[in-house]
Amino acid sequence: MQHAVGSPLPPPHQPGHGPAAGWPQAAHHPGPYHPDAHQGSAPIPPPPAPGHPGVHPSPPHQPPPGRTDGQPMPLHQPPPAGGHPAGPPSPPQPGAVPAPPPDATGHVRLPPGGPVVMPSVPPAHTVPDPTTTTLAVLLIGPAGAGKTSVAKHWAEHRRVPTAHISLDDVREWVRSGFANPQSGWNDNSEAQYRLARRTCGFAARNFLANGISCILDDAVFPDRPVVGLGGWKRHVGPGLLPVVLLPGLDVVLERNAERSGNRRLTDEEVARIHGRMAGWYGSGLPIIDNSQLDIPTTAQVLNEVLTRALASPPTW
Repeated sequence: MQHAVGSPLPPPHQPGHGPAAGWPQAAHHPGPYHPDAHQGSAPIPPPPAPGHPGVHPSPPHQPPPGRTDGQPMPLHQPPPAGGHPAGPPSPPQPGAVPAPPPDATGHVRLPPGGPVVMPSVPPAHTVPDPTTTTLAVLLIGPAGAGKTSVAKHWAEHRRVPTAHISLDDVREWVRSGFANPQSGWNDNSEAQYRLARRTCGFAARNFLANGISCILDDAVFPDRPVVGLGGWKRHVGPGLLPVVLLPGLDVVLERNAERSGNRRLTDEEVARIHGRMAGWYGSGLPIIDNSQLDIPTTAQVLNEVLTRALASPPTW
């Protein structure tokens, strides 16, 4: 191991002992550094005489301090005026953590994320304002429904801190060995989907436990338990508010054609997904048909739907 500057420092000399074994002699060093050597102060005292390494001459004998009657001073003297005893400060206790300087960055303790419960309605039956209430929202819809765009806009324009968590984004964290949805559904794609959903759930619970609302978007199917609502309820909590975004098939096909990469599906796959999403009409969940709505208007309708959901939570 090499040191960045110079050689390792020798251990301090003890009175009456020579240099420690295994450490280089003083001849290997140009001499000890003295902080006042370059500031015109007294010169460095010479090393001890040869033949007596490390032995320094004792000062002339001085009698111990005593009282005027010839008796020795008491071992423990009272502290001088001012309330502080003389002498060096007491060493810190073992295991004691020194206090950080005033300008140091501290550690913020975060509350642990737990299952999200439904916001309670006050006794006066006043419905909480969805724009200022901490919420957990799940936006459901087929590919091309505009889930990600609406969720992102809704999160960005709220008056309280809000996070947007997209399951597709989390799935694409896997770079090598990514289970491309264009390749179909298999054990590998299902495992990555389950892992991404659980990761999103953990993230949502942590955000919500610290006062930050969340909106998640995912293509959840009403007739496929493996990608149904049960997993979201388990990972986030019963207070999650699901809302379905379901435009017409022609709109979905048009929006899907504008996609690229892994997000673009074949027309046949989009039509098949859209057809299976029609099962949500009999589920009792709130549904928004945004075929003729732009993104800001759809986000406004979403707030209206959430207001009704807070007053009468859906059963799912």
